[in-house]
Amino acid sequence: MDADEPSWELYRSFLAVVREGSLSGAARAIRLTQPTIGRHVDTLEAALGAPLFTRSQSGLRPTPVAAALIPHVEAMASAAGALRRAASGEALGERGAVRITAPEIMGVEVVPPALASFRDAHPDIDVELVLSNRTADLGRREADVAVRTVKPTQASLVARKLGTARIRLHAHPRYLQAHGTPRSVDALGGHSVIGFDTAASVRPLPKMPFEIRRDLFALRCDSDVGQYAAVKAGFGIGFCQVGMAKRDGLAPILVDEIGFELGVWLVMHRDTKGTRRARLLFEHLAGHLKAYLAQ
Repeated sequence: MDADEPSWELYRSFLAVVREGSLSGAARAIRLTQPTIGRHVDTLEAALGAPLFTRSQSGLRPTPVAAALIPHVEAMASAAGALRRAASGEALGERGAVRITAPEIMGVEVVPPALASFRDAHPDIDVELVLSNRTADLGRREADVAVRTVKPTQASLVARKLGTARIRLHAHPRYLQAHGTPRSVDALGGHSVIGFDTAASVRPLPKMPFEIRRDLFALRCDSDVGQYAAVKAGFGIGFCQVGMAKRDGLAPILVDEIGFELGVWLVMHRDTKGTRRARLLFEHLAGHLKAYLAQ
């Protein structure tokens, strides 16, 4: 590397400011001091010959130059993480770190019990859990193992379909006791329905017997976890996975009229298959999730 080329340390601080929106937030996120983050940004700006941030009421905003850098620095961060995990243990050993990514709701409600029993069986393997509805790029080593609800198509990926997650409307019995149970699709109009806030959050769904509009919802939240929490709290009626609902004692609503299914796959890159700790976690998760989806 050229002696004058900015180091990864500078780009790491830059990316932290992008993600956190402030020098202080970036300092907390990567455990450096605020003056150090500021110096790193100043040094990077000097090396690149262009400003990277402008100040606004909401914090530091990336300039167009910075915006063009972000995807490349994100790739650098993924590569650095992959190198760190590779260095954390021998490929054939049962120690080191494995990074798993899962959709938000499954990563909170379904995956943790599997990780707990995995940890009991393999105490020297650390787990990095990423909760995101974005599809991680396993080719860039953004993760070692991924839980997905969209069928992978890349030839470089090893994918196993584990089953189907059934999605139905549910409500807490306390809500139904207070407000009654809707017996038809039209009757939903008289109930507190939980759904999405912004139009961009509405995922493609199979055809429904009613139009999904924002004003249909009495509680609007773009987080699947937030929506499920509201259902469990007794706010109203919302979509959730049948397995979770059974576990938490929620009552199904209009199961024959409204519902859809999502396939669930466990995925890893073919190059990761030779890493024992990643393969162990893959097989452990596969068994746990398959049993969950069979409910």
